[in-house]
Amino acid sequence: MTQFFEQLPIVVHSLNVGFLQTLKLFLVTLIGAIPLGLVISFGSMSRFKPLSSFTRIVVWIVRGTPLIIQLLIIYYFPGLVLKNAIWGGGETGRFMAASVAFIINYSCYFSEIYRGGIQGVPVGQEEAGLVLGMTRRQIFFKVTLLQMIKRIVPPMSNEILTLVKDTSLARIIALQEIIWAGQSFMKGSQGISGVIWPLFFTAVYYLVFNGILTIVLGRLEKKLEFFR
Repeated sequence: MTQFFEQLPIVVHSLNVGFLQTLKLFLVTLIGAIPLGLVISFGSMSRFKPLSSFTRIVVWIVRGTPLIIQLLIIYYFPGLVLKNAIWGGGETGRFMAASVAFIINYSCYFSEIYRGGIQGVPVGQEEAGLVLGMTRRQIFFKVTLLQMIKRIVPPMSNEILTLVKDTSLARIIALQEIIWAGQSFMKGSQGISGVIWPLFFTAVYYLVFNGILTIVLGRLEKKLEFFR
């Protein structure tokens, strides 16, 4: 027990550093993927067939392959194939590569949610807006977009909660996120070797973070009830 309390400050500090990296990757992914996903959804719904076909093929490829493979390709492909190590070898480079991979992956998933939400709004409402003299731009922002937001909150919430856990995949390129920090103690990090209990602490971080997000997203969904 004495040994446990001696190790605890070291473990907590390391996990806090790893969690901050996880939180940063989570926020960067959301900031990039939410608007990019909307742009991709416009491309997939475009009446210009070459654009819509290309966009849907890209979305199909990204959604049909594991995120962990996408991470490896994005991080290693420039250096090994193109002979141009654009990411570098430091923690900053690994974080940038992970951010790009996560943004591309989640923007494709978000795009399908956006597309479903937009196409789920009754066509009659657009026709009614046109009869009232509204432009298509006004109809989209004042009618379609507001109703789309209400429809997409539940599936978007599910993807956001999944993103929290998916950030752990970044350790495949040695990004020092929270699970990497917990697992490192099994290998002798900071003088502590063969200790597995820090991994259980990482689960607490994820549970608390996901719990907070669940409450926030649940309240957001309730605030949008007036669209019914």
